[in-house]
Amino acid sequence: MLDLKLVREDPDRVRAALARRGRADAVDELLELDARRRELLPRVEGERAAQNKAGEAIAEAKRSGADASEEIEEMRAVKARIDQLQGDVEGVEQRLDALIASLPNLPADSAPDDEEVLREVGEGGRTGRDHLELLDGLVDMEAGARLSGSRFAYLRGPLVLIELALVRWAIELLSEEGFEPVVPPVLVREEALFGTGFLPDTEQQIYELPQDDLFLSGTSEVALAMLHGGQILDAEALPRRYAGFSTCFRREAGAAGKDTRGIFRVHQFDKVEMFSFVEPEESEAEHERLLAIEERIFTALEIPYRVVNIAASDLGASAAKKYDLEAWLPGQDRYREVTSCSNTTEYQARRLGARYRPEREAPPRHLHTLNGTAVAVGRTIIAIAENHQRDDGSIAVPDVLHGFGAPAEIAAAES
Repeated sequence: MLDLKLVREDPDRVRAALARRGRADAVDELLELDARRRELLPRVEGERAAQNKAGEAIAEAKRSGADASEEIEEMRAVKARIDQLQGDVEGVEQRLDALIASLPNLPADSAPDDEEVLREVGEGGRTGRDHLELLDGLVDMEAGARLSGSRFAYLRGPLVLIELALVRWAIELLSEEGFEPVVPPVLVREEALFGTGFLPDTEQQIYELPQDDLFLSGTSEVALAMLHGGQILDAEALPRRYAGFSTCFRREAGAAGKDTRGIFRVHQFDKVEMFSFVEPEESEAEHERLLAIEERIFTALEIPYRVVNIAASDLGASAAKKYDLEAWLPGQDRYREVTSCSNTTEYQARRLGARYRPEREAPPRHLHTLNGTAVAVGRTIIAIAENHQRDDGSIAVPDVLHGFGAPAEIAAAES
């Protein structure tokens, strides 16, 4: 959520920033609603003072035995004016709240206007069979469809061991980097989705359980962000870093083409997510830290990748800046996103009420929050299978996973 004080004090800066996201028009309406509310509130207070004065006059008249009908009539008139003004204030505040809730974060100056490839690592360009050909029978889309419908899958046999190895390895790596492992709930309330900026914005992607007023979370980012919602942390306790492992659910409405083949874009998948609460001055460095961890993971898995600085117009609502790490997929003959990491600055913290106290007597400030995918299991399995395929159809499993229970190889699928 944007800081209304910033909009009021520096509207040109906010307008220019929102113009990069196609919402510059909202600033004038925001300022008009804010000005109207600030005009109405003193009038309400003035009428309340008049109400108190009229009440005192009525009491005095009754004590002296005088006729208080005139004072009573004045009290009725004041109350009517207060009711009218309060209705006006509530109407303005509802419109103001709805507008500011709909606005995205201000993009960072370093978020480009056009997508920018920062670097390529490893030797991309190889072509080969795609993961469904290579993992025939181990990725069982047909059984998944019989059970749950399209874009659900069973992972079977050695893929289960690879998933468990990926997760355990990632958790161990992140623990060494100061991230506390967390297995959070996957059913979340609406305020958690609102607080993280997924509502109002991505309703079409979210599974809802209306009978219970709950939603299936599309990422453990939502649950991890809520760990300190409504809290004030001490500066000495920062940074707070968490590594969440959870099953995630997304409707993936509108996806088509190669994305719906196999497990690249499915409705249910497992993921290890990084989440950080930091002081504002540290968020840029923390963003680079998350990216470096993602690169370390894919380097260790020996998967060619590139790092993309996402265009301001393509950022999610809460992000001020986002990096995507795209792995080379021989079966698709192109780079595809396998992880991302975002700096959401104070946008989520404002909506969640997550703050910290810089010094003992200092007023609290909003934290900065960041999130990044360490391992999206399905897409990582795709990248492993397609990049480590052999000519005979077997797949070499990266050495780094062997000590965590993964097999050394996956045998070629039977013809």
